[in-house]
Amino acid sequence: MYNDTAKALTVMRQFPEGEAIVKVNRTVYLTINRAVAPEIEMPNLEGLSFRSAEIALKQYNLKLKDTSYEPNFAKNAVLEQHYNGKRIKPGTRLAMGSGISLILGSGLGQEEFPVPDLFGKTYTEARVLLESYGLSLGATAFEQGVADSANAYIYVQQPEAVLPDGRMNTIRQGQSINVRLQGQRPVRTTDSIPLPHNLNNYQ
Repeated sequence: MYNDTAKALTVMRQFPEGEAIVKVNRTVYLTINRAVAPEIEMPNLEGLSFRSAEIALKQYNLKLKDTSYEPNFAKNAVLEQHYNGKRIKPGTRLAMGSGISLILGSGLGQEEFPVPDLFGKTYTEARVLLESYGLSLGATAFEQGVADSANAYIYVQQPEAVLPDGRMNTIRQGQSINVRLQGQRPVRTTDSIPLPHNLNNYQ
């Protein structure tokens, strides 16, 4: 057996128990704590509620190290699981009793701000930009023939940065933006709705 709170090779149980009356040469069975923690596979906690993740950690003999929050509409849902400061994939082998850190969704923010303009940005550029504002990429569609999805260019986004009447559209932290991408960098045509000058502050 293994108990991470006990010293290695400590006697955990014995049979017969201490002070029991036994015959001469009777065999005594000892249960000793392992010297090295056994390895287990990391479960997939991402997408679970915090409560469900806590239960799963106990079932796998893992410990909850700490929690942190990021803006996301899925309040108290597990967004990422980390071990030793790095994101750990499900199925990765690690020592029983290891501490796991969880990043949870904090729900939608209360303050509204202009929707970032993603037109002409690559998928990678858009993801970095949105993360800096506490936003995320939602549904993502690629046109046929796209060979490198990370460097494909966005030509449609929803919600749009500017409303049909020319007013800036707004969004809150924790929300996501759906996009369509193509292989070639798009060109904003003259009949496109012009962007307000002050929207440049949010690009």
